[in-house]
Amino acid sequence: MKEATSALTRREVLKTASLASIAAAFPGGLWAAGASERIRVGVIGCGGRGTGAAIDCATASPDVVIAALGDLFPDQLSSAMTRLKEKLAADRIAVTPETSFSGFDACQKVLATDVDLVILGAPPAFRPAHLTAAVEAGKHVFTEKPVAVDPTGVRAVIAAAEKAAQKRLAIVAGTQRRHQAHYVEIMKRVRGGDIGEIVSGQCYWNMGALWVERAAQNWADRTIKKWSDMEWQVRNWLFTGWCSGDHIVEQHVHNLDVMNWALGAHPVKCVGMGGRAARVEPQYGNIFDHFAVEYEYPSGARVLSMCRQTAGAAENVSERVVGTSGFSYTDSADGYIKGAKAYENEKASPNPYVQEHVDLIASIKAGKPLNEGRQVAESTLTAIMGRMSAYTGRQLSWDWVMNASKLDIVPATLAFGPAPALEVPVPGKTELV
Repeated sequence: MKEATSALTRREVLKTASLASIAAAFPGGLWAAGASERIRVGVIGCGGRGTGAAIDCATASPDVVIAALGDLFPDQLSSAMTRLKEKLAADRIAVTPETSFSGFDACQKVLATDVDLVILGAPPAFRPAHLTAAVEAGKHVFTEKPVAVDPTGVRAVIAAAEKAAQKRLAIVAGTQRRHQAHYVEIMKRVRGGDIGEIVSGQCYWNMGALWVERAAQNWADRTIKKWSDMEWQVRNWLFTGWCSGDHIVEQHVHNLDVMNWALGAHPVKCVGMGGRAARVEPQYGNIFDHFAVEYEYPSGARVLSMCRQTAGAAENVSERVVGTSGFSYTDSADGYIKGAKAYENEKASPNPYVQEHVDLIASIKAGKPLNEGRQVAESTLTAIMGRMSAYTGRQLSWDWVMNASKLDIVPATLAFGPAPALEVPVPGKTELV
């Protein structure tokens, strides 16, 4: 192999060298040798969040070019291209018909292109397989949250994160509060003891109508459009338990991640409840519309978790951590500490949806890739554990869920056609697996 020098482009080195020799050739990072080198990004899952993450990634660095798209549905590819062209300059989009892929194998086809980094934005059920494949292919990863819908998937994500660390690949997750300035400052103070010993906490994602309440229209259109059961379930993934993990996992994971962050640990056990009070029609799939879970942490601290999606109901999306000498409060726009070491946030944070990509790219360029894989996997399992407790009515321990549960809710066959019926869980009757 010819000697790698600064005269070689990063892409030439990537094609000809091992990871070890790349690190030796460019000790400052793969992009440090030439700031003008383009970072080619592939998007796997081109719905609203996947496409939004692509725009955020391009906003984070002038070196980013969107080079490949993959989605189960061709119409999603068209919508994504339209949105990218509206938001980005033409020279930031290098997607061609040859790098646009649809179908259940779209992920593999994107990974086979010469992209450097992939954005994983498909429904959560697909994420463990997509993340595993991306790491195997040697790609850096931005993955949306949550990263799984069941314990089986969480274990696969942790294994992929460990392999990514060995291969010096970055994994940054869409838990954007971890990159939001006022959250970072408040959590630094909480972890530093400014509120004393943490004794309890509360976290909430209580909201009104979901912003994508399109299920009723899709339910009416499903026969006209000749969708199979599988297609309807995936297109309406937010209301499909196996696709989304239910909203406690898909959405409330943000707040639970903050609690794990504050306490520096995952819970050791939980007990929860929930049900369907407002969404009783079949077009709303089989998810609950409300949950309440109490988590106990290794220190003995207890956290009350609540989440709800109900039109016309009171809204609250925030976290509160209570210590022996004060408490902290955080939400998406504000944060403060009350008590002996009071603190008031006085300035707005930069856009955290962009900042997480700034941090990701900076870590790669510095040769010190961030790896948030285990962190987001544990927060995901925190939410899954709460859902399992609410569905079954059982108190659960972390050790059992992480190490013994065999729950795998993703259908064994992923193909257009029939799909398993969407059965609504019944606490006290639903089996614990």
